Amino acid sequence: MSAVQQTPVLEATRISKRFGGVKAVNDVSLKVMPGEIVSLIGPNGAGKTTTFNLVSGVLPPSDGQIRFQGRDTAGLKSHQFARLGIGRTFQNLALFRHGTVVENLLVGRHIHFRYPVWESLVYWGRSRREEIAAREKVEQVIEFLEIEELRDKPVSQLAYGQQKRVELGRALACEPSLLLLDEIVAGMNREEKEDIARFTLDIRDEFGIAVLMIEHDMQVVMDLSDRVYVLDFGCLIAEGTPAEVAANPAVLAAYLGEEGAHA
Repeated sequence: MSAVQQTPVLEATRISKRFGGVKAVNDVSLKVMPGEIVSLIGPNGAGKTTTFNLVSGVLPPSDGQIRFQGRDTAGLKSHQFARLGIGRTFQNLALFRHGTVVENLLVGRHIHFRYPVWESLVYWGRSRREEIAAREKVEQVIEFLEIEELRDKPVSQLAYGQQKRVELGRALACEPSLLLLDEIVAGMNREEKEDIARFTLDIRDEFGIAVLMIEHDMQVVMDLSDRVYVLDFGCLIAEGTPAEVAANPAVLAAYLGEEGAHA
């Protein structure tokens, strides 16, 4: 009996992005299957963040097709991508610094609110039910990320690693099917990196959320990834398991230069 064919959570087919005469992303195809942790790596300027912006709806592709859970996303705005089930963290923190941890996490729930604005003025019926459900979900995220003691603190008072954890929490509060992590461990110490690695595995194993991450820390990539895609100058130069990619001559050349790759 043949295996059941799974639909990719995310499938990008031959996507490109031009800025004037520059092709930041050139004919790239990638996919993320349910339950996978997939990494997108490459030297600085390789086109990784532009690719993230394409698959999350921040930018429209110049060419190619992006499908999320089998649905063509052409013409959708970024907030509609979030409603479909894509959560994202950013390389540069995008938190409300004067808001508390709880308030920042509640921002991630807004895509699930269905009541009209006028109902929020009376806080009754549907608006009350949805607000209560949102706060319950936020408390679950706070417990999962082990930040109970930080819940009422303004984000501006938190250490950098704690702020990164809050941003991860806001993305989780969206209840995504796919989580995009943009250099989530950048600037962290070893203990903080180990915590985020543990949370990432638990996000996949406990919640069934697929993960696509940009990461420069190769130890994190090797430890967490099921598969890896490698970009260089906007082009896909390799894909495979972490071990396959680490041994690929084209990858070694991109990171070390031709001379270093053959040393």
